[in-house]
Amino acid sequence: MTGPLAWLTLCQGLFLTNNVTFMAINGLVGLALAPAGWMATLPLTAYVLGGALCTGLVARHQQRFGRRRGFQLGLVVAMVSAGLCALAALQGQFWLLIAATVLAGYYNASAALYRFAATELVGPERREKAISWVLAGGILGGVVGPPLAQATRDSLAVPFAGAYAALVGVAALAMFCVSRIDFPRLPAAPPGRAGSLPPGVARRPAFIVAIAASALGYGVMNLLMAATPLAMAMCSHPFSSVAWVLEWHVLGMYLPSFFTGSLIRRVGVLPVLVAGVVLNAVCVAVALSGVDLMHFTVALLALGVGWNFLYVGGTTLYTEAYPASHRLAAQALMDRWVMGTMTVTSFSSGALVTTGGWSAMNLGALAPLALLAAALVWLARSRGSAAPATPP
Repeated sequence: MTGPLAWLTLCQGLFLTNNVTFMAINGLVGLALAPAGWMATLPLTAYVLGGALCTGLVARHQQRFGRRRGFQLGLVVAMVSAGLCALAALQGQFWLLIAATVLAGYYNASAALYRFAATELVGPERREKAISWVLAGGILGGVVGPPLAQATRDSLAVPFAGAYAALVGVAALAMFCVSRIDFPRLPAAPPGRAGSLPPGVARRPAFIVAIAASALGYGVMNLLMAATPLAMAMCSHPFSSVAWVLEWHVLGMYLPSFFTGSLIRRVGVLPVLVAGVVLNAVCVAVALSGVDLMHFTVALLALGVGWNFLYVGGTTLYTEAYPASHRLAAQALMDRWVMGTMTVTSFSSGALVTTGGWSAMNLGALAPLALLAAALVWLARSRGSAAPATPP
């Protein structure tokens, strides 16, 4: 791994430390502060909604200021928003917490582009591995995030306020890492309407399926992961067990990245995407079989690995589907779909788990998985029909 790619991988790890800490505590803080139980996951929803709303803004800022300054701006927002979250927890202000997590969405949208920026630091022949290696930095989030939330839970007067405050330091460390990377200059924005793609690009099967794999894969993962702390609390599991399950889930999300890129190059992107759907189905089956600690652990581990195959595979497929001159518009479009889907699932998870229960939520996850499976069949058939005929 080259030096710039290693620094970017560390940035990804620090970003996931932020995300995992948010996922571990936002629902619980929301449950303590929300006027009604079904609103408990609104801080999670606000975080991804803020990201969805900021994708276009982040793309414009990166086009104007470049990758490095664009990423640094995202980290400044991360520090400010984490401080506001701590203040909201200390003062018991639910709506301030919502506003702060919406603001944090800018950082979410900014750091989501690390995986695309990785492909600009290497040659085309190493694109899959660059995406995979940078996403592997998320292992740091799995190792550090839950213990950080646990260690700082009671460091201030109100539970978890200290965890939010610690994220200010995490973002400051990431700021240093970004400053060590010299990103290639982005090409000038193409003429025409800002943010637009050339005609026909968005109708390509690879373009559509890549977005579907990333968005639906992330949506199902987010639906179940966001509800896990609440579901485990409802099943009388202590927070230490929640942290354990989330740690294994995040390791499942990012540990496979050490070989996912090589696997895609060896067997192709389509089989890896199919394996991702199958692993998501395994997660649902295990979750429906019981609510012991081991059931939660195995289900969330399978969910994490399935997400990895869908997200790395979807991103790799996507980089082949748009012209390089329109990369920022295309990347913003994908992340808008991903975060928009996550917004819906974050909101739905709180309502489903507090009203219908853990089993109903898992059964509901089968619908998007079936839709994604159908999309993969469509892509396989479109590629088959496009193949040249074999001479007699």
